[in-house]
Amino acid sequence: MISQILIWASIAIIVMAGGYNTTLFVLSRRRTRRKRGPREERFYIFLLACLNEETVLAESLARITALPAGKFIALVIDDASDDGTAAIARAADPERVHLLQRYLPDARKGKGAALNNGIRHLRASGILDGHDPRDVIVCVVDADGRLDQHVVQSVDPFFDNPRTGGTQIGVRMYNRDKGLLARLQDMEFVIYGDIFQKARRYIGSVGMGGNGQFMRLAALDSLMGEDGSGPWSDSLTEDLDLGVRLIAHGWTNQHCTAAAVSQQAVLDVRRLVRQRSRWFQGHLQSAGLVPTILRDIPTRPALDLLYHLSSPVLILLTSLLPLSFLVATAGTVVGSVQAGHPLISPMWILGPYVLSFTAAYAYGFVYHRRERDLGLLRAILLSHVFIFYGYIWFAAGWMGLWRMLTGKQTWLKTART
Repeated sequence: MISQILIWASIAIIVMAGGYNTTLFVLSRRRTRRKRGPREERFYIFLLACLNEETVLAESLARITALPAGKFIALVIDDASDDGTAAIARAADPERVHLLQRYLPDARKGKGAALNNGIRHLRASGILDGHDPRDVIVCVVDADGRLDQHVVQSVDPFFDNPRTGGTQIGVRMYNRDKGLLARLQDMEFVIYGDIFQKARRYIGSVGMGGNGQFMRLAALDSLMGEDGSGPWSDSLTEDLDLGVRLIAHGWTNQHCTAAAVSQQAVLDVRRLVRQRSRWFQGHLQSAGLVPTILRDIPTRPALDLLYHLSSPVLILLTSLLPLSFLVATAGTVVGSVQAGHPLISPMWILGPYVLSFTAAYAYGFVYHRRERDLGLLRAILLSHVFIFYGYIWFAAGWMGLWRMLTGKQTWLKTART
């Protein structure tokens, strides 16, 4: 009886999620065109919060300094690294790359604290003098982030709209050819960007990511706390918080599909689960945003954001489906033996397949459009594997919940290789 209740509850969640995903897939197929108008050249600032990033930082800075853009700089925020991170920043182009060093005990308090310190440094150093905050665009790039060379040209038109507060670009894995796990992470980010984020442009609920988020300085200024702490929160998912608060303050978030930032995929399952448990825990912490959403955000984007924030609960509930399905299957097999004939109908196989793998065809189609060399059939087959890859979130979810219940709030940093 209990297993049947679990199965039907999980099926209801899957059907609801399937309907939601189908709606977003249809919305994501719409096309938009943007026209350029007369404007002032904008000043771009790339912020890189770094903690022991000597392995990957040099390549990221080389790509930033080679951007074919006009006015821009990169600010490396060294969060008390004990490796050669600061030395790499000093050795980079001195006209384009600036270094801010943080020291213990004030350092290593999370990515949000480091970014807030970066904004304060920009103001105190005079780098922003003479620049209108409406024409200053701040981009957060992870230390392993490799920006497309046309990224500024692709993002800039979105800020022609004076109400655009932030624009998120796509995220890819630059080592996606290093094995199945890396390829599945690349597929995950492509699907999220090309379906969910793209559709949310029409809903008004585009989220900001921790890598490749471009924000108007005037929008960040509107989020400054009364204590002057800065726009980023101390949440483990400070990017999620920032995106919601921008919308709540009347700004519009956009998503750019024409450019991407590539980062390093995690090649070890244990480290991947560890990384995702941090994201999951941050999502749980973001429940505190619900009053803000209900009070300050219009109905349509509010409903989508509330659904998005409820995803941790839905993931934990759905994680019970495989267990309940195995229990029910075992019971049916035992019953078949006792009855002397099979009690399993074809629907016992077809039903779970339809519920679990229908989305795989849409995912394969979307990923194929980004990876033409992969082939449509191979992309669809890979997307079937991707469905099982999603089970990683079940393990990460319970780990993140346990960390939250036991009061562990430390930042589980992803190690680079």
